[in-house]
Amino acid sequence: MYKNPSTVSFFKVLKNAGRILRNPLPFHHENFQKYGDVFKVKIGLGKSVIFTRDGGFAKHMLQKQHKKYAKSDLQTKDLAKYIGEGLLTSNGEKWLRQRRLIQPAFHKKKLESLVDIIKEVIQEESDKITADKVIDVFPLMSDLAFNVVAKSLFSYTDTGNTISRLQYITETAQKSLIKEIRQPYKRWWFYLSGKIKNTNKLTQEARDILNTIIEERKKSDKEYHDLLDMLLAARYEDGSMMDNEQLIDEILILFVAGHETTSNALTFTLTLLAMHPEIQDRVYTEVSDNKEVVFSSPIHEIAKYTYTKQCIEEAMRLYPPVYFSDRVAIEEDEYNNLKLKKGNTILISFFEIHRHKDFWSNPDQFNPDRFDIDVDKKEYSDHYFPFGAGPRMCIGNNFAMYEMILAISNIVKKHKISTSLKAIEIQPLITLKPKNAVLQFTTR
Repeated sequence: MYKNPSTVSFFKVLKNAGRILRNPLPFHHENFQKYGDVFKVKIGLGKSVIFTRDGGFAKHMLQKQHKKYAKSDLQTKDLAKYIGEGLLTSNGEKWLRQRRLIQPAFHKKKLESLVDIIKEVIQEESDKITADKVIDVFPLMSDLAFNVVAKSLFSYTDTGNTISRLQYITETAQKSLIKEIRQPYKRWWFYLSGKIKNTNKLTQEARDILNTIIEERKKSDKEYHDLLDMLLAARYEDGSMMDNEQLIDEILILFVAGHETTSNALTFTLTLLAMHPEIQDRVYTEVSDNKEVVFSSPIHEIAKYTYTKQCIEEAMRLYPPVYFSDRVAIEEDEYNNLKLKKGNTILISFFEIHRHKDFWSNPDQFNPDRFDIDVDKKEYSDHYFPFGAGPRMCIGNNFAMYEMILAISNIVKKHKISTSLKAIEIQPLITLKPKNAVLQFTTR
């Protein structure tokens, strides 16, 4: 029962401001351990946020009663300043209109045509792995994921530094935004110092790059059968198409969401496999057994890698790239005796839900068998949110899973991965990023 949840004072938040900026997860965990699955945090000027690690409460807001909730300004207005107002950052009727327009492009049948592009990029990027050399694998996975998105989106072959420039801009904008989010009381300084102005200038540069690519495609007679072709062909119910500004918003969001989360998940998965050689051996057995099989379609090929998929699912449980989300009540509601008023903000910690000892056995253990297709997953269904839940579940979840299965299977088939790491370091920004993922690859 959550009738009167405990409150973390604003003084305690200020006292811990430095560590919250660096990594808020230990601070959140301490409060969850002390106050339970729901508590309030004062954030100044009479404002407070409700924190939860209750999977049932998360599903209540994201799925069962989703019409009573909207994304907060943090996920809409603040984020939209840098990546535009598209699927990820819009609410209400605009979100629904865009979702209906774009959803068909991510249908499994449509994605089949992109599998060959994904495989080609993965092959190119995995060939860059230097055998018997110790490397931080995250930059490599970041490049791989970014190039997969770039080529799948608009079949782009970078002859200059366009793609790397887009990558730099999106990462710089994220770092700027995370400072605004974690230090709202310093927002006046970010404006006065010109930091926000400089980030906005970079964001406009990214939009100009994408506008040029869109205009070139519109003038082209060639069909590429990529996501840009699909988005340009999409029509609203009145027969109209997206204008360039809306197209740029959606493309920026696909870049940020598609590249960022996937590169994080790939890095965490490879690191966990390196730390658990017996599990890595099982993946190798699966992917090497399938190498001579002729499949009727690319999707059937991917579907054969069941244990590889389980490893990725378990990595995303332990280290969910989208490690938190939030909702604002747009009308009164109630959950488990907790009265929610219109305007209340609730922060959902997927990181904590995925490691809740009441719902997961040995929650800190890397155990892909949790996701065995023959195991009844009912007990986990309310406590696993790798792609969110409800109508706003990530539109690219199938695309991301195909890409990750193909990447992990390709790398493990060619390389034995090892590491001297005893623990995984994390850097929670807008997404949960890995730090110092130092691995060694030996040619098999």
